Amino acid sequence: MSEQYNDSNLKIFALNSNKPLAQKVAAAVGVPLGKISVDRFSDGEIRINIEESVRGDEVFLVQSTSAPVNDNLMELLIMIDALRRASVKTINVVIPYYGYARQDRKARSREPITAKLVADMLEKAGASRIIALDLHAAQIQGFFDIPVDHLMGAPLLADYFLTKGLDKDAVVVSPDHGGVTRARKLAEFLKAPIAIIDKRRPRANVAEVMNIIGDVKGKRCILIDDMIDTAGTITLAAQALIDAGATEVYASATHAVLSGPAIERIEKSPIKRMVLTDSIQLPEEKRIDKVDQVSVGELIGDAITRIHNNQPVSPLFVNRFRRSCKD
Repeated sequence: MSEQYNDSNLKIFALNSNKPLAQKVAAAVGVPLGKISVDRFSDGEIRINIEESVRGDEVFLVQSTSAPVNDNLMELLIMIDALRRASVKTINVVIPYYGYARQDRKARSREPITAKLVADMLEKAGASRIIALDLHAAQIQGFFDIPVDHLMGAPLLADYFLTKGLDKDAVVVSPDHGGVTRARKLAEFLKAPIAIIDKRRPRANVAEVMNIIGDVKGKRCILIDDMIDTAGTITLAAQALIDAGATEVYASATHAVLSGPAIERIEKSPIKRMVLTDSIQLPEEKRIDKVDQVSVGELIGDAITRIHNNQPVSPLFVNRFRRSCKD
């Protein structure tokens, strides 16, 4: 744990979605988690009580809107309202995983843009600032009329592969065209070339691989995506890479959604290791041998300290190997 932070006006609270991560964040900052109680009325309605004074404080509230997404989102909105009515100075909402982010545009007629709706609800409830990690689409930042600090998981994932010496003869692979920017960023950290899986998706959660753009024969391939949901795309891509002559395939992503048949697919796939962050709390039954986790607790803690001290967060976009070189 860091040394005790000496500003009593900085408070960190955690709701129920990912308390282990919130504890790591608080430890990185050097403050204890704030005292709250979250329970339910007999009909299932959420009841929240803040059990310490927060008047005039700068509050950071940690809550991923992961499954059960509607419960976690409602918890978050109720807590923001409670903080606003308790006369806090600022309400900084830390959302390691932003649910409903995949509905960020109208892909077909009469579809909602739910990512924008969630942004509106958070603002209306009283959020002063959003701190997010690897949004599904970077333009979601523009859905807010309040400051948004958008952190990246790629530097942490890069540190994992560099520490393990897996950057040798590596190619970073994007599982689709939309993830090329993300793959390029990881490739810069690893000083590796990139390749792209050209696929089409006939319907939601169903992907069909078409072609591989780039040279992967005889290479160690590192797939990167923002999230792994049903794992259909990533496992299909891994098999295509092996079929194209890759020596081994690793997969990485920031958000471990892992719904439906994801774990079974990963187990049966040629993926050697899957590297995920703890932005979503992973239940015990999903912690299989193939899955390694890296924590974003220190990253978010550093961001909170910098924001509180009015310092830039851009130094956090560099992985630790590069930071140590600069130091």
